[in-house]
Amino acid sequence: MDTQLTTSQNPVLRVPPASPAAAVAHFSASLAFHADVSDVASALAAGGAPGFVVVDSRSTASWDQGHVPGAVHLPTALIPAQAGELLDTSVPIVTYCWGPGCNGATRAALSLAQLGYQVKEMLGGFEYWIREGFAYETWEGAAQRAADPLTAPVAGDDCGC
Repeated sequence: MDTQLTTSQNPVLRVPPASPAAAVAHFSASLAFHADVSDVASALAAGGAPGFVVVDSRSTASWDQGHVPGAVHLPTALIPAQAGELLDTSVPIVTYCWGPGCNGATRAALSLAQLGYQVKEMLGGFEYWIREGFAYETWEGAAQRAADPLTAPVAGDDCGC
């Protein structure tokens, strides 16, 4: 008896994969719009100017609870009025909000792009910054938690991706 699912029964292949050329276009575009927390942390830790500014688009209460060291605090609603005072249009921006269940970083990135900024969204947001074990700042000072083994390697700094 053949137990292999037919393509029409297979939920993964019910809609066939894109052509390699379409996949290249899609994934290249995705990387132009997104950065992950590990890459952002690595660039910030390398020393010197990373070539971008990190913007935390959350409320003041959220910022005080914890934020990426060196980030600029600019809540999404204040971007139109304050971006010009805080940010340079020649420097790319990486936005973040709470995490993957929140689209605040997307809305902030859209608002900044509408003002003429080059912008990427940090995938995973502040949640994954914490879950991957990177240091953060609170209103009380610096803090850090151990990396979650479901999101970062237990031994070593590089996930290999």
